[in-house]
Amino acid sequence: MIKERLNSFKYALKGILLLFQAEPNAKIHLAFTFVVIAAGFFFSINITEWCLIILAIAMVLCAEGMNTAIEYLTDLVSPNFHNLAGKTKDVAAGAVLLAAIGAATIGGLIFFPKIWSYFFL
Repeated sequence: MIKERLNSFKYALKGILLLFQAEPNAKIHLAFTFVVIAAGFFFSINITEWCLIILAIAMVLCAEGMNTAIEYLTDLVSPNFHNLAGKTKDVAAGAVLLAAIGAATIGGLIFFPKIWSYFFL
C-alpha cells in the first residue's frame, strides 16, 4: 500500500519534470513564476496577496500541464489531422490563455500600486 502511494508521487514528479523539460510554454510560465516570487519578496506583499499569487501560479501551471496532457493524448488517438482533434487542442490552449490572463490580472492588481508607489511617489 505505501509503495503504491510512493510510486504515485514518483510518477507525478516525473510528469512535472517532463512538462518543464519538453514544453517551451511551461518554461516561460516557470520563468514568470520566479520573477513574480522575486517581486513578491521585493515589495513585501502580505499573506493574502501571497495566497492569491500562489493560487494564480498554480492555476496557470496546472492549466499548462492539463493542456500538455490533452495534446499528448490527442496526438496518440488522432495521429493524422482531424478537425475535432484540432478543436480539442485549441480549446485546451485557450484554457491556458484564460488562466494566464486571470493570473496577470491578479498580478497587476497586486503589483501595479506597489510599482507605482516605488517609482512615482
